[in-house]
Amino acid sequence: MADALLNLLTWFSPAFPTGGFAYSSGLEWEVEQGTVRNEETLIIWLEDSLTLGALWTDAVLFRRAHAGEDVTNLALALCPSAERRLETTAQGNAFAAAATAWGGATPAPYPVAGAQLTAAHNIPVNDALLAYLHAAVANQISAAVRLIPLGQSAGLRALKALEPAIRATLEQSLFLELGTASWAADIAGQKHETQYTRLFRT
Repeated sequence: MADALLNLLTWFSPAFPTGGFAYSSGLEWEVEQGTVRNEETLIIWLEDSLTLGALWTDAVLFRRAHAGEDVTNLALALCPSAERRLETTAQGNAFAAAATAWGGATPAPYPVAGAQLTAAHNIPVNDALLAYLHAAVANQISAAVRLIPLGQSAGLRALKALEPAIRATLEQSLFLELGTASWAADIAGQKHETQYTRLFRT
């Protein structure tokens, strides 16, 4: 149990070199447009991502990959924009390369690579997916702290407020139902590709 926890804390830590700090998943465009402008609207945005958008898709793909399914091509096909594809493949490849000390992982979209490594180490899927989702939300909040800008205390309050949504996504993803209804986020990812001033790659 302790070894599994140590591995999860390492693999999904902001210090693990996946380059997650460079991606905003379309959040930068939404901040530019004024849609996400404070703590409250950030929480709404991330709740939607967890229940309707990219993080929901990641959760289902993670479960299926952890169970041994080959969902690499499916994960790529579900990317709604070139930058979203870049985000998941670049982070997944970096994750796989950084994991060589633990036996390595196959380069793949990020949730697939993460799931495969945790499965190879016999880490229960719920524990692994919870760590993945928490890290993903924390990364988005970190981007918002820089973009809005948002204070550190507000960012921590947002993370606390999103805990029920993270748990709900963990539980609901058991049904393995793929599909999203986050058109605003998908469009934001596409608009970001031509945004004039950018701090992030997505």
